[in-house]
Amino acid sequence: MARTLAVIVMAGGLGTRMRSAVPKHLHPILGRRLIDWVLDAAEQLEPEATVLVSSPLMHSELQSGAAAEVTVVAQPEPRGTGDAVRIAQPEVPAGCDDIVVIPGDTPLLTASLLAPLIQAHRESDAAASVLSFTPPDVGSYGRIVRAASGELAQIVEAADADAEQLALGEVNSSIYVFRAQALWTSLASVGDDNAQGEQYLTDVMGILVGEGEKVVVSHTPDWFSLTGVNTRVELAEVTRGLRDRILEAHMLGGVTIVDPHTTWIESDVEIEPDVTVHPFTVLRGSCRIETGAEIGPHVVAVDARVGPDAIVGPFAYLRPGADLDVGAKAGTFVEIKNAQLQAGAKVPHLSYIGDAEIGENTNIGAGAITANYRAERYSDKQRTTIGRNVHTGSQNVFVPPVSIGDDAWTAAGSTITEDVPSGALAIARARQVNKERYGDRRQRD
Repeated sequence: MARTLAVIVMAGGLGTRMRSAVPKHLHPILGRRLIDWVLDAAEQLEPEATVLVSSPLMHSELQSGAAAEVTVVAQPEPRGTGDAVRIAQPEVPAGCDDIVVIPGDTPLLTASLLAPLIQAHRESDAAASVLSFTPPDVGSYGRIVRAASGELAQIVEAADADAEQLALGEVNSSIYVFRAQALWTSLASVGDDNAQGEQYLTDVMGILVGEGEKVVVSHTPDWFSLTGVNTRVELAEVTRGLRDRILEAHMLGGVTIVDPHTTWIESDVEIEPDVTVHPFTVLRGSCRIETGAEIGPHVVAVDARVGPDAIVGPFAYLRPGADLDVGAKAGTFVEIKNAQLQAGAKVPHLSYIGDAEIGENTNIGAGAITANYRAERYSDKQRTTIGRNVHTGSQNVFVPPVSIGDDAWTAAGSTITEDVPSGALAIARARQVNKERYGDRRQRD
């Protein structure tokens, strides 16, 4: 019979070293909160339950943003990791065989890193297992102290370590697998007689070793994936790591990313094969980029769709609701919001198209503006509808609600406030008047 497991995610700390009013677990990273990356790794293990332990200040926000299968519990006071696990215990199904405990500030963590630890734990029939690593800077990590035999002797927190122990390079990742009964029994014996006056979960390991139980240390060379976030510097480091993973997955899936070092793509963006992404492109939210499209350079797109063989940029901004159909173009210094460009429609340069529909093969002249300022609320914005095969002149302003018929033309410099019939030419500008010999009069004055 397969063994079952539950996951406890530790997110009680506020991260004061972030120097932020926002708790560190809620800081955004590539379209998700930091904690969501950790929860995603946990859920890929298919646990019987996932329990997220938070501080009271974060409890409601974590609860509102967590998936239905995640139970959020608050640790009333910061009394240590052992106390946090004890608080989570009532939410863990009684029948679970193994308990996985992971820190909530390690967004680079993956299920592929956790799975071998769980497998080794079960194959060795250990009471507890801990994942260790050797980072370039051991800093304030707890040290792994081994006996002469190579087995674990104890885990010592940096604040309680002596000089010899601080010199050790192998450290505790704070990722554990426990046989459930061994964990719950040992927790009852954990005290707070230490430098921080807290109940350390690491003391459970020492208790189990003292009782002759088997405790396994699994060492991983992948120290970077275990990087915890405590400062803005570390936040930037893990963000780059996640960015690189996302870009690598897209490139292996058939996407050309010309310069990965200057390209940022969030986690929920979908890109089909044979798309080309040029440097300094940012794709955010639920963007979808379809086969043959070419994006950038210097493009930002948020919650937009770019259809097959469409072209965007350079220096374009696609805001939420922008939808470019087959072969459409949003060119240089073009901003599009909540608007559809149908097949072959082109907005080549220097235009704002918002709350509009542009028909097939229509060409929008430079400097076009759909002036949707009439609405008091976003939901009431009125729309501009421009039909098929329309040619608009430079510096046109369309004041909605207004409709331009198929095959129509609008003259340069026109402000269009009334509907234009199909095939018509609309001219909405003052006539030019030339004052003869005006310069001579100016000189006499």
